[in-house]
Amino acid sequence: MTKSGKSIVIGSVAICISATLWGLDGIVLTPQLYNLNINFVVFILHALPFLLMNIIFFREYRHLKEFNSRDFLYLFLVALAGGALGTMAIVKALFLVEFKELSVVVLLQKLQPVFAITLAALILREKLNRSFLLWAGVAIIAGYFLTFGFEKPNFDTGTKTSLAAGYSLLAAFCFGSATVLGKRLLRNLSFTSATFYRYGFTSMIMLIFVLLGGSIGEFKNVTPQNWKIILLISITVGSGAIYLYYFGLKKVPAMLASICELCFPLSAIVFDYIFHDKILSLVQWVSVIVMLGAIVRINIAGRKNSEVIVTES
Repeated sequence: MTKSGKSIVIGSVAICISATLWGLDGIVLTPQLYNLNINFVVFILHALPFLLMNIIFFREYRHLKEFNSRDFLYLFLVALAGGALGTMAIVKALFLVEFKELSVVVLLQKLQPVFAITLAALILREKLNRSFLLWAGVAIIAGYFLTFGFEKPNFDTGTKTSLAAGYSLLAAFCFGSATVLGKRLLRNLSFTSATFYRYGFTSMIMLIFVLLGGSIGEFKNVTPQNWKIILLISITVGSGAIYLYYFGLKKVPAMLASICELCFPLSAIVFDYIFHDKILSLVQWVSVIVMLGAIVRINIAGRKNSEVIVTES
């Protein structure tokens, strides 16, 4: 195998591992923090990794003097959309389903490319082709059947699945927004700097949320088991998985990275079955196949006209 071939294999494996870690987080780890306030959970899951990053990347502060006003603006918007609002929405969705429809929530989040490429057209003035519009429609329709099957949405039954699906789509929109804004941000910042300061800005934003919401006292409710999960998320599926993802992304073409990222929803289905004995119905399985196939086509259509890289939170 050539040197370039080995590099692609290593990069692909790195992305697959990081995507699988995200699936593990959504199905197994974050739901175990359900006893805590949502805003507090999002705050601590950013603040602790940021503190750990300071040990290794403390020299990143020297770049502050190089930032201009636009850099600070885009950092704030990326942290607000992708770090604060997006994470609060997906955590809320995971808590709402109470371990019953976790894989559905995680799979719906994969509609992120639809929002990212659409926003790229609106904000970055990138053109949308007919292929994208077609496959985006297919993905959205498949997402509906994934959530509701052949049934009509019934909001009077007391079920929380519909509301959780809404929060999951909101998370996909926020993460898609962060992707587009992050594209502009990365013109001047390295991946390391962008990740470091995104966690820092998100920690500050979420600190305001918890202070205003009166949930700063939630520290007293954190159990030893909660701390174990929080630490595990911080060093693996949090900052660790993101750095592993960027490591792999540097070595593989963007389209191949998108295929590798499908390990995220696929691993979610596997973990939901292993840990919760939850299996999708036939119509949901068909919807998953159609939706993921449409997302692959969306990435192809999007990258023909742009260089938008669709990533996880």
